[in-house]
Amino acid sequence: MDITIGIKALNEERHIGGAIEAALEAIRGLEGEVILADSGSTDRTIEIASQYPIRIVQLANTAERCCGAGAQLAFQHARGAYFYMLDGDMVLDPDFVEAAKSFLDTHPEVAAVGGAVREMHTANAEFEIRARALAADRNREPGIVRWLDGGGLYRVKALREVGWFADRNLHGFEELELGSRLSAGGWRVARIDHHAVDHFGHQEDSFSLLIRRFRSGYAGAAGEALRAALGQPHLGIMLRRLPQIRFSVVVTIWWLALAAAILAGGWIALAVLLALPLGFLCWRRRSVRLGLFSFLSWNLGTVAFYMGLARRRVRPDQPLASRTLVTWPGASMMYGRAAE
Repeated sequence: MDITIGIKALNEERHIGGAIEAALEAIRGLEGEVILADSGSTDRTIEIASQYPIRIVQLANTAERCCGAGAQLAFQHARGAYFYMLDGDMVLDPDFVEAAKSFLDTHPEVAAVGGAVREMHTANAEFEIRARALAADRNREPGIVRWLDGGGLYRVKALREVGWFADRNLHGFEELELGSRLSAGGWRVARIDHHAVDHFGHQEDSFSLLIRRFRSGYAGAAGEALRAALGQPHLGIMLRRLPQIRFSVVVTIWWLALAAAILAGGWIALAVLLALPLGFLCWRRRSVRLGLFSFLSWNLGTVAFYMGLARRRVRPDQPLASRTLVTWPGASMMYGRAAE
């Protein structure tokens, strides 16, 4: 089989139909398949997805639910020589897969290729800050990049060489961690000048999203990623690529300075220490609202970083328990060469 497109989802009833339809169109003319890896949706995600000629697998233990587990579950069931990972709130450009596959076929040293990711929702503070940062991120420009933030087409041979697709323990940064393992293994990762996906993201209130991510464990993903790299060949790469580690160190030093000022009774110093980072963030974000959000995010993120660093791990190469909910007979061939 040429290609597997995996879609990971949790309660994505608003977008899952569009995601599946675009994925099916992308494998038209190829021997391919689409797999939905569901992490225990309680809305109409499965009902909607069941109407399409795809395979649907579901995480058996919802306590294992996280970004890495959803992605790895899809890869665990994949049969293609190439693997594309798509979020349930993304719509794939159907023409991108052929362009990416052609690039990989002519660049055997490249393990994966991505394209342009268009952020469709920037109404809340987190995604507004994210969109601004990504607009200036050289890792989103065409050429050899460090990792594929936003998905891409992967050569399964390279993934097997570095062990697994996504670390099942990670609540985030699974693509960065994978890119670091590929780099340590001698593989290259590229981005081409071709539209790949539209990402719709979350539309809930900024602070509600921040608290939800703290409670779900997502905010502690940087600590989890650092722990996963300890003693591994890609540790140095992760230390260079994960700015959240540096942020957490800086915030920790700031906390210690606050504690020292309180113990010494230095109330003026305490006031200055509190005002400086808040003022800097408001200036940098060019917005009091975004500055306050960043201030809270950095502090909660540092707490979560240490929680993630201490979180118990399962061997990432251990298969995830799952169940198959839907398998359409001949689904892979319906949109493959046999249909032509």
